[in-house]
Amino acid sequence: MPKITFMGAGSTIFAKNVLGDCMCAEPLHGATIALYDIDKSRLEDSARMLEFLNETLRARMRIERYLGPRQRKAALRDADWVVNAVQIGGYKPATVTDFEVPKKYGLRQTIGDTLGIGGIFRALRTIPVLLQFAREMECVCPDAWFLNYANPVAMLVMGLTRGSNIRTVGLCHSVEGAAPRLLKYAGIKARNLQYKVAGVNHQSWVLEVSDRGRDLYPRIKRALRRAEQNGTLPERDLVRLELLKRFGYFVTESSFHSAEYYPWFIKARYPRLLKQYNIGLDEYPKRCVNQIKRWAQMRKDLVKTGISHKRSHEYASHMMEAMLTDVPFKFGGNVPNTDLVTNLPRRAIVEVHCIADRSGISPCYVGDLPEPCAALNRLSVNVQILTVEAALTRKKDYLYQAALLDPHTGGELSVDDTVRLCDDLLKAHGTLIPKMR
Repeated sequence: MPKITFMGAGSTIFAKNVLGDCMCAEPLHGATIALYDIDKSRLEDSARMLEFLNETLRARMRIERYLGPRQRKAALRDADWVVNAVQIGGYKPATVTDFEVPKKYGLRQTIGDTLGIGGIFRALRTIPVLLQFAREMECVCPDAWFLNYANPVAMLVMGLTRGSNIRTVGLCHSVEGAAPRLLKYAGIKARNLQYKVAGVNHQSWVLEVSDRGRDLYPRIKRALRRAEQNGTLPERDLVRLELLKRFGYFVTESSFHSAEYYPWFIKARYPRLLKQYNIGLDEYPKRCVNQIKRWAQMRKDLVKTGISHKRSHEYASHMMEAMLTDVPFKFGGNVPNTDLVTNLPRRAIVEVHCIADRSGISPCYVGDLPEPCAALNRLSVNVQILTVEAALTRKKDYLYQAALLDPHTGGELSVDDTVRLCDDLLKAHGTLIPKMR
């Protein structure tokens, strides 16, 4: 029977979504689920919740617990799939550090988990740990697929593909929701929606959107121009809609994310832009604080009371089922750019449509992106490549260069302040980041 290992199983809600989905998939019934975490209390919460779901859904799965690095290799042994959801350093101290230290330099962020100074340092904390996972996988489950949900997706997948021999793909649910959201904003209903998406994680582009073969983009753009004239554009996504207006295509990730990927929206000299584009600074820390406040009730609901689960649109269980049954499943995956997107660098990790079946994962060829979209993506790829170089070589120069090339950081800080900020963050993170030279 197959085995699924979940790294970071203390992420109870996410574990419920992914592993609950697996319990809803009949071809996966009877599988072994190995839960791994370094937090005993959260690990037990997830295990009890999943044991209840296992009984309720009659999935006949064997649920095992593994705590801490000494038990990690046992958790990975003979796994067919390894689902990764770790957050190295957690909200405190790591995320707080990523936000508070840059504030001293006047550098503000919204989410800080994918690009920008926050994304760079999250990658520096996480890549070395994932490479430890990979070394153990090479020994005890060399043929397993590593399904990475942790951010920053592109940098982590790049680090794993360059630093190990394991098979990995990065997963993110922003792709599947982009085209339906765009139609909603334009007030259009489609009977047979079809779309094509490609780019890099959190900055992929809805390249085509159609209904029964009819291109909907002209109609969408007309509707959005009318909404802008009438002052009725949806306030929650003004940054994305500005990018659509200026560059021609709708981007997959939210405005709170997108605002910090470019040099135009969060600027100390132009504070009015925050109101103009409805940008909430420190959005991710605020979400973390609210989630922590709600956790007591959430824990009671998930662990101590009866819960149910319906299969979601998360990719993981559908991919696993496709690999077992050989019934193909299409999804948005983050994979090495083996000439898939021809006007992005070969070292890039690109987000493209992929097919999962018994042969594994087959990414789909895209060709050239529209040049404005590729130009924006290259700004991010430059930062990603240099951050991974810093993580793999532990050379500070690569770190400094990544931060200097980051559009938002470079748009706000001088060279000297950028270097000093990096040094301050290395000191503040301490042993969470391996010593750099």
